[in-house]
Amino acid sequence: MPPAASNRLANGLALATIALWASLATLGAALGHVPPFLLTGLGLLAGSLIALPLVRFDVRRLVVPWRTLALGVYGLFGYHFLLFTALGQAPAVEANLVNYLWPLGIVLLAPLLLPGVRLTAAHVGAALAGFAGAAIAILGRGGAAAEAPGNAALGFACAAGAAFIWSTYSLGTKRLALTGRDFPTAAIGGFGLVSGALALVCHALLEPAVNLSGRDIALIAALGLGPLGGAFFLWDKALKLGDARQIGVLSYLTPLLSTALLLWSTGRAISGSVLLATVLILGAAVIGTRAR
Repeated sequence: MPPAASNRLANGLALATIALWASLATLGAALGHVPPFLLTGLGLLAGSLIALPLVRFDVRRLVVPWRTLALGVYGLFGYHFLLFTALGQAPAVEANLVNYLWPLGIVLLAPLLLPGVRLTAAHVGAALAGFAGAAIAILGRGGAAAEAPGNAALGFACAAGAAFIWSTYSLGTKRLALTGRDFPTAAIGGFGLVSGALALVCHALLEPAVNLSGRDIALIAALGLGPLGGAFFLWDKALKLGDARQIGVLSYLTPLLSTALLLWSTGRAISGSVLLATVLILGAAVIGTRAR
């Protein structure tokens, strides 16, 4: 496939991923009464089932080298572990903002982790504009920050750690593809299976037992097929086909779309801050995807 066509397909897959991730906050709000590790574990296990048709129900095809599996668990489990810890310690809005440093991390760390990739002024400018838009989209939602529910310093450190993990995991999968150590996208199912099991262990050790209703199970299934499952398969394919710097800039659409979906689902009007964020983020995405 010509590079230009490959990049277009990759950007399309990235946008589909972003659309799925945008539903995470709304689905999570509807399932706010479910302990987070239980929710993550069940969601990841449900999402891992997507791999079965890809390997024709032969689970042996999910086997990858242990270092590749470690990278997958590092990304899926490590990211969610730190993110939910952050949200339980620091004010949610500010912690989420720090978490959304990961697209900036993808753009800025790409030259360090990927062979033959260089960073241009356009990429840096687009990344910073996108981060500014993400900040406005998130901080403009609800006014003053709530009081920190726990150790705020620990929470912010975990949020920064989550951002670092997701950006380095994403670049790590791209590096494997560029250096001839690629793994099939179906292997994401194995990553989700192991990560989901670890999350359920955390639930058993750290969270109280709960009873789930039929509605809860249906929403968790949607969560698994979407932002905690299908999105990972699309994300992996996008990174393997496209330019990690462009995809990193496009990722700034995630907090914007997430905020817009939350506003729609709760019946709130779109604010001026969201409109300003739209201009910054879409402008950053256009500049970033055209930069070479």
